[in-house]
Amino acid sequence: MNKFIVHKGIVVPLDRANVDTDAIIPKQFLKSIHRTGFGANLFDEWRYLDHGEPGMDNSKRAINPDFILNQVRYQNASILLTRKNFGCGSSREHAPWALEQFGFRAIIASSYADIFYNNCFKNGILAIVLPETAIDTLMNKTKATGGYQLEVDLERQTISTANDSLHFTFDIDEFRKHCLLNGLDDIALTLRSVDKIREFETRHLASQPWLANSI
Repeated sequence: MNKFIVHKGIVVPLDRANVDTDAIIPKQFLKSIHRTGFGANLFDEWRYLDHGEPGMDNSKRAINPDFILNQVRYQNASILLTRKNFGCGSSREHAPWALEQFGFRAIIASSYADIFYNNCFKNGILAIVLPETAIDTLMNKTKATGGYQLEVDLERQTISTANDSLHFTFDIDEFRKHCLLNGLDDIALTLRSVDKIREFETRHLASQPWLANSI
């Protein structure tokens, strides 16, 4: 998992509340047995005018010109600004996979569905909670200014911009912050204790050697 310390990027305003995980990555794309390739179908039913299926050549599909991610001014955006209850619906981990693989490093919203929120941190995405008033301000600024950028500093827990005097602070659980700053997912955290795990296995098998026999 990539470390998150300071990130500066273009903001895209997805001005919708209650965006569910089936909108983020539709159910037909969950058929894949791989953990990669989901970014191409992020918000598939909103980005394209036809029905998408796994294996389709997206370059030949008709895009929806009204959808925010298809607008030229928001190309290469890496910070998603949205509304309350983002990531509601099913608990599919494919949703943060798709967001991360599309290129988003941070999401800013007023609230999230719990499971989606947890899954973001496990996949290297910083999910930030700000008050609705702050979301309103950022929505207006982003829509009014082409290429609007924010700098997110995880160590200082701040959001700022060079274009104006806006400055926000956010709260984050210390353990989640530690994991993001150091690029630690669940596997990496486990591997930090690999010597202790091996010592335990050695002692365990020594005291119960029959467990080493295969059936």
